[in-house]
Amino acid sequence: MVTRRVGARRLALAIGAKRPRRPREQPGATAFVLSGGASLGAAQAGMLRALYEREIVPDFFVGASAGAINAAFVATRPQLPSTADELAEVWRSLRRRDIFPLRPLAAMRGLCGFTSHLVADTSLRSLVERHVEVDLLEDAAIPLHLVAVDLRSGSEVRLSEGAATDAVLASAAIPGVFPAVRFGDRELIDGGVANHTPISHAVELGATTVYVLPTGDAARRTDTRGRGALAAALEATGLMTQRRLAADVADYARQVELIVMPAPRTAVSPVDFAHADELIEESLVAARVELDGRAAAALAA
Repeated sequence: MVTRRVGARRLALAIGAKRPRRPREQPGATAFVLSGGASLGAAQAGMLRALYEREIVPDFFVGASAGAINAAFVATRPQLPSTADELAEVWRSLRRRDIFPLRPLAAMRGLCGFTSHLVADTSLRSLVERHVEVDLLEDAAIPLHLVAVDLRSGSEVRLSEGAATDAVLASAAIPGVFPAVRFGDRELIDGGVANHTPISHAVELGATTVYVLPTGDAARRTDTRGRGALAAALEATGLMTQRRLAADVADYARQVELIVMPAPRTAVSPVDFAHADELIEESLVAARVELDGRAAAALAA
Protein backbone atom coordinates (compact mmCIF):
# COMPACT_ATOMS: atom_id res chain seq x y z
CA MET A 1 0.00 0.00 0.00
CA VAL A 2 1.34 3.45 -0.94
CA THR A 3 0.89 6.29 1.55
CA ARG A 4 0.75 9.72 -0.02
CA ARG A 5 2.22 12.76 1.74
CA VAL A 6 -0.81 15.00 1.81
CA GLY A 7 1.01 17.55 3.96
CA ALA A 8 4.38 17.56 2.22
CA ARG A 9 4.69 21.35 2.34
CA ARG A 10 3.56 21.53 5.96
CA LEU A 11 6.05 18.81 6.88
CA ALA A 12 8.82 20.80 5.24
CA LEU A 13 7.85 23.82 7.32
CA ALA A 14 7.85 21.73 10.48
CA ILE A 15 11.50 20.79 9.99
CA GLY A 16 12.57 24.36 9.38
CA ALA A 17 12.32 24.78 5.62
CA LYS A 18 11.19 28.10 4.27
CA ARG A 19 7.61 28.35 3.03
CA PRO A 20 7.52 28.27 -0.78
CA ARG A 21 6.18 31.55 -2.08
CA ARG A 22 4.22 32.10 -5.23
CA PRO A 23 6.47 32.91 -8.20
CA ARG A 24 5.27 36.51 -8.50
CA GLU A 25 6.65 37.13 -5.00
CA GLN A 26 10.11 35.88 -5.96
CA PRO A 27 12.24 38.29 -7.96
CA GLY A 28 14.38 36.31 -10.36
CA ALA A 29 12.28 33.16 -10.09
CA THR A 30 13.37 30.06 -12.00
CA ALA A 31 10.81 27.84 -13.71
CA PHE A 32 11.07 24.37 -15.19
CA VAL A 33 8.67 23.95 -18.14
CA LEU A 34 7.94 20.35 -19.10
CA SER A 35 6.30 19.60 -22.44
CA GLY A 36 4.08 16.74 -23.54
CA GLY A 37 5.00 13.81 -25.75
CA ALA A 38 3.49 10.56 -24.39
CA SER A 39 6.25 7.91 -24.14
CA LEU A 40 8.88 10.49 -25.10
CA GLY A 41 8.30 12.04 -21.67
CA ALA A 42 10.84 9.52 -20.36
CA ALA A 43 13.57 11.82 -21.69
CA GLN A 44 12.70 14.44 -19.07
CA ALA A 45 13.93 12.14 -16.30
CA GLY A 46 17.42 12.36 -17.79
CA MET A 47 17.22 16.13 -18.18
CA LEU A 48 16.05 16.55 -14.59
CA ARG A 49 18.93 14.47 -13.29
CA ALA A 50 21.48 16.61 -15.13
CA LEU A 51 19.89 19.76 -13.68
CA TYR A 52 19.77 18.41 -10.14
CA GLU A 53 23.38 17.18 -10.36
CA ARG A 54 24.37 20.82 -10.86
CA GLU A 55 22.06 21.97 -8.05
CA ILE A 56 19.81 23.79 -10.50
CA VAL A 57 16.34 23.66 -8.97
CA PRO A 58 13.12 25.52 -9.81
CA ASP A 59 11.01 27.92 -7.81
CA PHE A 60 8.03 26.42 -9.61
CA PHE A 61 7.04 23.91 -12.28
CA VAL A 62 4.79 24.29 -15.31
CA GLY A 63 3.74 21.15 -17.14
CA ALA A 64 1.44 19.98 -19.91
CA SER A 65 0.34 16.47 -20.90
CA ALA A 66 3.13 13.96 -20.17
CA GLY A 67 5.10 16.87 -18.77
CA ALA A 68 2.31 17.40 -16.24
CA ILE A 69 2.76 13.84 -15.00
CA ASN A 70 6.52 14.30 -14.62
CA ALA A 71 6.17 17.73 -13.02
CA ALA A 72 3.67 16.44 -10.48
CA PHE A 73 5.99 13.54 -9.61
CA VAL A 74 9.07 15.66 -8.91
CA ALA A 75 7.27 18.67 -7.41
CA THR A 76 6.08 16.48 -4.54
CA ARG A 77 9.55 15.17 -3.73
CA PRO A 78 13.00 16.55 -2.80
CA GLN A 79 14.80 18.32 -5.64
CA LEU A 80 17.66 15.83 -5.80
CA PRO A 81 19.24 13.53 -8.41
CA SER A 82 17.71 10.57 -6.55
CA THR A 83 14.23 11.92 -7.32
CA ALA A 84 15.04 12.02 -11.04
CA ASP A 85 16.30 8.45 -10.71
CA GLU A 86 12.99 7.41 -9.12
CA LEU A 87 11.13 8.99 -12.01
CA ALA A 88 13.41 7.21 -14.49
CA GLU A 89 12.59 3.86 -12.89
CA VAL A 90 8.87 4.54 -13.25
CA TRP A 91 9.32 5.22 -16.96
CA ARG A 92 11.47 2.12 -17.41
CA SER A 93 8.71 0.00 -15.88
CA LEU A 94 5.92 1.32 -18.12
CA ARG A 95 4.48 -0.41 -21.13
CA ARG A 96 1.86 0.74 -23.60
CA ARG A 97 -0.90 -1.19 -21.82
CA ASP A 98 -0.20 0.80 -18.64
CA ILE A 99 -1.20 4.05 -20.38
CA PHE A 100 -3.13 3.08 -23.50
CA PRO A 101 -4.90 -0.21 -22.64
CA LEU A 102 -6.76 -0.56 -25.92
CA ARG A 103 -9.78 -2.85 -25.62
CA PRO A 104 -11.76 -3.73 -28.76
CA LEU A 105 -15.20 -3.14 -27.24
CA ALA A 106 -14.28 0.23 -25.73
CA ALA A 107 -12.59 1.32 -28.96
CA MET A 108 -15.60 0.24 -31.00
CA ARG A 109 -17.94 2.23 -28.74
CA GLY A 110 -15.79 5.28 -29.31
CA LEU A 111 -15.61 4.79 -33.05
CA CYS A 112 -19.40 4.33 -33.23
CA GLY A 113 -20.03 7.53 -31.31
CA PHE A 114 -21.34 5.99 -28.08
CA THR A 115 -18.46 7.56 -26.16
CA SER A 116 -16.09 10.44 -26.87
CA HIS A 117 -12.92 8.43 -26.37
CA LEU A 118 -11.15 5.21 -27.33
CA VAL A 119 -9.35 4.45 -24.06
CA ALA A 120 -10.58 4.63 -20.47
CA ASP A 121 -8.32 6.64 -18.17
CA THR A 122 -8.54 4.05 -15.36
CA SER A 123 -4.96 2.82 -15.81
CA LEU A 124 -3.56 6.33 -16.10
CA ARG A 125 -5.48 7.44 -13.00
CA SER A 126 -4.07 4.51 -11.04
CA LEU A 127 -0.53 5.42 -12.17
CA VAL A 128 -0.94 9.05 -11.11
CA GLU A 129 -2.47 8.14 -7.75
CA ARG A 130 0.46 5.81 -7.00
CA HIS A 131 3.17 8.31 -7.81
CA VAL A 132 1.91 11.81 -7.00
CA GLU A 133 2.41 12.26 -3.27
CA VAL A 134 -0.16 14.96 -2.54
CA ASP A 135 -3.93 15.16 -2.83
CA LEU A 136 -4.01 18.88 -3.67
CA LEU A 137 -1.82 20.81 -6.10
CA GLU A 138 -1.27 23.52 -3.50
CA ASP A 139 0.31 20.98 -1.14
CA ALA A 140 3.20 20.25 -3.50
CA ALA A 141 6.60 20.99 -1.96
CA ILE A 142 7.42 23.13 -5.01
CA PRO A 143 4.59 25.23 -6.55
CA LEU A 144 3.05 23.32 -9.42
CA HIS A 145 1.05 24.67 -12.38
CA LEU A 146 -0.52 22.39 -14.97
CA VAL A 147 -1.97 23.50 -18.29
CA ALA A 148 -5.18 22.10 -19.76
CA VAL A 149 -7.74 23.25 -22.32
CA ASP A 150 -11.42 24.02 -21.74
CA LEU A 151 -13.29 21.65 -24.04
CA ARG A 152 -16.14 24.09 -24.66
CA SER A 153 -14.30 27.37 -25.16
CA GLY A 154 -10.98 26.04 -26.43
CA SER A 155 -9.15 28.40 -24.06
CA GLU A 156 -6.09 27.44 -22.04
CA VAL A 157 -6.63 26.84 -18.34
CA ARG A 158 -3.83 26.95 -15.78
CA LEU A 159 -4.46 24.71 -12.78
CA SER A 160 -2.61 25.69 -9.60
CA GLU A 161 -5.04 24.51 -6.91
CA GLY A 162 -7.43 21.64 -6.47
CA ALA A 163 -7.38 17.86 -6.77
CA ALA A 164 -3.92 16.86 -7.98
CA THR A 165 -4.90 13.61 -9.68
CA ASP A 166 -7.77 15.20 -11.60
CA ALA A 167 -5.55 18.11 -12.64
CA VAL A 168 -2.86 15.78 -14.00
CA LEU A 169 -5.44 13.66 -15.83
CA ALA A 170 -7.05 16.77 -17.31
CA SER A 171 -3.71 18.05 -18.60
CA ALA A 172 -2.98 14.62 -20.13
CA ALA A 173 -6.47 13.89 -21.56
CA ILE A 174 -5.59 13.53 -25.25
CA PRO A 175 -8.83 14.40 -27.09
CA GLY A 176 -10.49 11.44 -28.73
CA VAL A 177 -8.17 9.06 -26.90
CA PHE A 178 -8.98 9.74 -23.23
CA PRO A 179 -12.21 11.16 -21.79
CA ALA A 180 -12.38 14.81 -20.83
CA VAL A 181 -11.98 15.45 -17.09
CA ARG A 182 -14.50 17.38 -15.02
CA PHE A 183 -12.66 19.99 -12.96
CA GLY A 184 -15.02 22.29 -11.10
CA ASP A 185 -17.58 23.50 -13.63
CA ARG A 186 -15.33 22.83 -16.63
CA GLU A 187 -14.57 19.87 -18.84
CA LEU A 188 -10.86 19.84 -19.58
CA ILE A 189 -8.61 18.11 -22.10
CA ASP A 190 -4.89 17.83 -22.87
CA GLY A 191 -3.06 21.13 -22.46
CA GLY A 192 -0.72 20.12 -25.26
CA VAL A 193 -3.53 20.73 -27.75
CA ALA A 194 -3.15 24.48 -27.34
CA ASN A 195 0.26 24.87 -25.71
CA HIS A 196 2.52 21.83 -25.89
CA THR A 197 5.39 23.58 -24.09
CA PRO A 198 3.78 26.29 -21.94
CA ILE A 199 6.61 28.82 -21.71
CA SER A 200 4.05 31.63 -21.79
CA HIS A 201 2.58 30.53 -18.46
CA ALA A 202 5.98 30.50 -16.78
CA VAL A 203 6.60 34.06 -17.97
CA GLU A 204 3.14 35.19 -16.86
CA LEU A 205 3.85 33.73 -13.42
CA GLY A 206 6.95 35.87 -13.06
CA ALA A 207 9.85 33.64 -14.08
CA THR A 208 12.97 35.41 -15.30
CA THR A 209 14.89 32.19 -15.91
CA VAL A 210 13.12 29.34 -17.71
CA TYR A 211 14.50 25.88 -18.32
CA VAL A 212 12.53 24.14 -21.07
CA LEU A 213 12.45 20.35 -21.05
CA PRO A 214 11.10 19.33 -24.49
CA THR A 215 10.39 15.84 -25.76
CA GLY A 216 11.07 16.41 -29.44
CA ASP A 217 12.15 18.84 -32.13
CA ALA A 218 11.77 19.16 -35.87
CA ALA A 219 15.01 17.26 -36.44
CA ARG A 220 13.96 14.18 -34.49
CA ARG A 221 13.61 11.11 -36.66
CA THR A 222 10.37 9.18 -36.42
CA ASP A 223 10.04 5.44 -36.07
CA THR A 224 7.24 4.56 -38.47
CA ARG A 225 7.54 0.79 -38.24
CA GLY A 226 4.29 -0.89 -37.23
CA ARG A 227 2.68 2.26 -35.92
CA GLY A 228 -1.09 2.46 -35.85
CA ALA A 229 -3.63 5.26 -35.94
CA LEU A 230 -2.96 6.32 -32.34
CA ALA A 231 0.77 6.65 -32.93
CA ALA A 232 0.24 8.49 -36.19
CA ALA A 233 -2.14 10.96 -34.54
CA LEU A 234 0.23 11.67 -31.66
CA GLU A 235 3.20 12.04 -34.01
CA ALA A 236 1.30 14.50 -36.23
CA THR A 237 0.28 16.53 -33.19
CA GLY A 238 3.87 16.55 -32.00
CA LEU A 239 5.18 17.86 -35.31
CA MET A 240 2.63 20.67 -35.33
CA THR A 241 3.42 21.72 -31.78
CA GLN A 242 7.14 21.95 -32.52
CA ARG A 243 6.37 24.99 -34.67
CA ARG A 244 4.71 26.65 -31.67
CA LEU A 245 7.73 25.79 -29.51
CA ALA A 246 10.17 27.29 -32.02
CA ALA A 247 8.09 30.48 -32.23
CA ASP A 248 7.79 30.76 -28.44
CA VAL A 249 11.52 30.25 -27.93
CA ALA A 250 12.28 33.01 -30.43
CA ASP A 251 9.76 35.32 -28.78
CA TYR A 252 10.43 34.75 -25.08
CA ALA A 253 14.21 34.55 -25.41
CA ARG A 254 14.06 38.33 -25.72
CA GLN A 255 12.16 38.65 -22.45
CA VAL A 256 13.71 36.07 -20.10
CA GLU A 257 16.78 33.88 -19.82
CA LEU A 258 15.63 30.81 -21.73
CA ILE A 259 17.56 27.55 -21.61
CA VAL A 260 16.22 24.74 -23.81
CA MET A 261 17.49 21.28 -23.00
CA PRO A 262 18.45 19.18 -26.07
CA ALA A 263 15.49 17.04 -27.17
CA PRO A 264 16.06 13.34 -27.86
CA ARG A 265 16.59 12.37 -31.47
CA THR A 266 16.21 8.63 -31.01
CA ALA A 267 13.61 7.28 -33.43
CA VAL A 268 10.82 6.24 -31.05
CA SER A 269 7.06 6.33 -31.54
CA PRO A 270 5.18 8.29 -28.85
CA VAL A 271 3.19 5.16 -28.00
CA ASP A 272 6.25 2.89 -27.75
CA PHE A 273 7.27 2.60 -24.10
CA ALA A 274 9.99 -0.01 -24.63
CA HIS A 275 12.77 2.52 -25.24
CA ALA A 276 12.63 4.59 -22.06
CA ASP A 277 16.18 3.69 -21.08
CA GLU A 278 17.56 4.94 -24.41
CA LEU A 279 15.65 8.21 -24.14
CA ILE A 280 16.72 8.79 -20.55
CA GLU A 281 20.41 8.08 -21.16
CA GLU A 282 20.56 10.09 -24.39
CA SER A 283 18.91 13.09 -22.75
CA LEU A 284 21.05 12.84 -19.62
CA VAL A 285 24.28 12.94 -21.63
CA ALA A 286 23.07 15.73 -23.91
CA ALA A 287 21.81 17.84 -20.99
CA ARG A 288 25.12 17.46 -19.14
CA VAL A 289 27.01 18.65 -22.21
CA GLU A 290 24.62 21.59 -22.70
CA LEU A 291 24.74 22.72 -19.06
CA ASP A 292 28.50 22.32 -18.70
CA GLY A 293 29.04 24.21 -21.94
CA ARG A 294 26.91 27.07 -20.67
CA ALA A 295 28.74 27.13 -17.36
CA ALA A 296 32.14 27.22 -19.10
CA ALA A 297 30.99 30.00 -21.41
CA ALA A 298 29.76 32.03 -18.45
CA LEU A 299 33.12 31.67 -16.67
CA ALA A 300 35.00 32.69 -19.80
CA ALA A 301 32.86 35.79 -20.36
